Amino acid sequence: MTRDEIKATVLRILGGIAPEADLASLKPDVSFRDQLDIDSMDFLNFVIAIDEELGVPIAESDYPKLGTLEDCIEFLTSRLKKV
Repeated sequence: MTRDEIKATVLRILGGIAPEADLASLKPDVSFRDQLDIDSMDFLNFVIAIDEELGVPIAESDYPKLGTLEDCIEFLTSRLKKV
């Protein structure tokens, strides 16, 4: 899976969690929580959706690695290469 495919998947999942968000203007290096006004349950649903969609199990200790779009893409890229 390419970085662009991972990014598209992450944005689609975020769109389902925060449908009112303008994902086209999402800054890659700013926290999702700051930009999208999501709470901890929304973030947990995001993590679960990534696991289900991409088959990437994510330990709770890895949650901070998913805080921004760029961090999320980097983390998932490295994990998907190991699969």
